[in-house]
Amino acid sequence: MSSPLKQIVIVGGGAGGLELATRLGSALGRGKKADITLVDRNHSHLWKPLLHEVATGSLDEGVDAISYLAHARNHHFFFQMGSLSNINREEKTLQLDEIRDAQGDLLVPVRQLHYDILVMALGSVSNDFGTAGVKENCIFLDSPAQAQRFHNEMLNLFLRFSTQPHGAEARVNIAIVGGGATGVELSAELHNAVQELHSYGFKGLDNQALNVTLVEAGERILPALPARISASAHHELGKMGVRVLTKTLVTSAGPDGLSTKDGEFIQAELMVWAAGIKAPDFLKDIAGLDTNRTNQLLVEPTLQTTRDASIFAIGDCASCPQASGGFVPPRAQAAHQMASLACGNILALLKGRELKAYVYKDHGSLVSLSRFSTVGSLMGNLMRGSMMIEGRIARAVYISLYRMHQVALHGLFKTGLIVLVGRINRVIRPHLKLH
Repeated sequence: MSSPLKQIVIVGGGAGGLELATRLGSALGRGKKADITLVDRNHSHLWKPLLHEVATGSLDEGVDAISYLAHARNHHFFFQMGSLSNINREEKTLQLDEIRDAQGDLLVPVRQLHYDILVMALGSVSNDFGTAGVKENCIFLDSPAQAQRFHNEMLNLFLRFSTQPHGAEARVNIAIVGGGATGVELSAELHNAVQELHSYGFKGLDNQALNVTLVEAGERILPALPARISASAHHELGKMGVRVLTKTLVTSAGPDGLSTKDGEFIQAELMVWAAGIKAPDFLKDIAGLDTNRTNQLLVEPTLQTTRDASIFAIGDCASCPQASGGFVPPRAQAAHQMASLACGNILALLKGRELKAYVYKDHGSLVSLSRFSTVGSLMGNLMRGSMMIEGRIARAVYISLYRMHQVALHGLFKTGLIVLVGRINRVIRPHLKLH
């Protein structure tokens, strides 16, 4: 009698989790060597660095999102929709919360899944640092649903401005807290959206009528990038008309704007909080696993959690030490690399072979300022410092990062078809999602 198949469960279908499920599906699921199950609370996947484009409408989630069920069928793994609520390490089971519809009716009861190997790939969420009023008055950009909420409120705000009488000095005020990649890219995309909406008939709405304030508590925006790149992005935003405030700490958020430590009140009808990240709160001490102050699971260099070798963690929810000191930064490229190594280590674990240590390879960072510009640094691990790139070359490399993710999920041929369809859509569809 043959032994039952090993059960590998991956919780979280973000960049790392979905790539890992796809790789394991090809390596183990196709030949019925193991059952791979991906768990996520959503129906579909969208690459998180694109959420700011969904928020402004320059990207249509309905076109670019990947259905987990369809992808699972095509790549030899299973998908379960649900939210993790508990892990029983002794019995090797995890519990998924019940699912209810908008009216509160029960759709799916509480479930338990057995695992032999568990991978936590839950990503990260925005960290409001306990700032008063943020949860009630600001929008986060952690999920497509939140990005769509921003999009709807943005369109309503612009429609109201373009159809109601107002004085010459009237402006649409939008505030973004956090000068990292999300905040900077969203600031630029808003100006692109205004220009597109003006061409579609939003009268009186142009860049002069848009007042975007980007607030950063640190010394400069894009602190993870070299100072020259930060200064270049700051200059580009200034040319667009974005008001950039550095060394400015937000102390509270209200319905009409933000209050700062310096006593300034920043008026805003729409506010986004993108000032920091943390792992989801429920991960704190889950199942007795080691976590840090931002709820990340502590892992060994092999990506196994420090207290349980059968549980791995990858991506933003993992706190992985680097041999050179410090910890792996929470970036999409790190999640991509971790997914690749985790796949190899899981295969090695099943075969009783030695596992490899993860070594983060910094391929540089790029920030897209919509169609206006792209700036960044490349090959930070290969050179003393980094090679600075800007303009069209930087934009091409920025797009290629997303193409690498698509290739990992679909392969070269299908990714080529996706690119072709995208070019066709640019011709036949509006440049901006208007609904």
